[in-house]
Amino acid sequence: MDRMNLNGVAIWPGFLSPEAQAAIVAATRAIVRAAPLFHPVTPRGQQMSVRMTSAGAVGWVSDRKGYRYQPHHPAGTGWPPIPDCVLQVWHAVAGTPVAPDTCLVNFYAPDARMGLHQDRDEACLDHPVVSISLGDAGLFRVGGPARRDPTRSVWLNSGDVAVLSGSSRLAHHGIDRIKPGSSTLLDQPGRLNLTLRVAR
Repeated sequence: MDRMNLNGVAIWPGFLSPEAQAAIVAATRAIVRAAPLFHPVTPRGQQMSVRMTSAGAVGWVSDRKGYRYQPHHPAGTGWPPIPDCVLQVWHAVAGTPVAPDTCLVNFYAPDARMGLHQDRDEACLDHPVVSISLGDAGLFRVGGPARRDPTRSVWLNSGDVAVLSGSSRLAHHGIDRIKPGSSTLLDQPGRLNLTLRVAR
């Protein structure tokens, strides 16, 4: 399988077979049943356009108190475990024997986006971030460690996997828009993104 490089981010187009994609979607639905999707709010009080939840020992949350990992859903319940079919992707591409302790699940409705940001809330930044794309294509934009660094963009399609590690671990990145109707994997228009990390 050919791997491409986008400003240091390794991308495997079509890494997951249709069967593997369907299995992860089913596992994600189980996560959402246990820990429902919610709209996070930034510390400034702005509601994000994506809805999210998590699996693992800790989950990422954002509210007026700030960005952080915590051991329970905003409703007070614990996060469900990371499914084995998702962990298999990490072990195949992460390049480390350390297992992730969190899986962030983002759902992008047709009008949702994610501005340029860095993944830097983890206690140790030596471990990679592994991103799984499912459903409608998303226009992925990647820059560098400084916000002013030049950016490049590529469409991430269903089944693509991206890894931020090494020089790209703190690259600014985001999703500018999605392409509704570009996939039939989900039962509604939109994009699922699962992001595996070592948070603690």
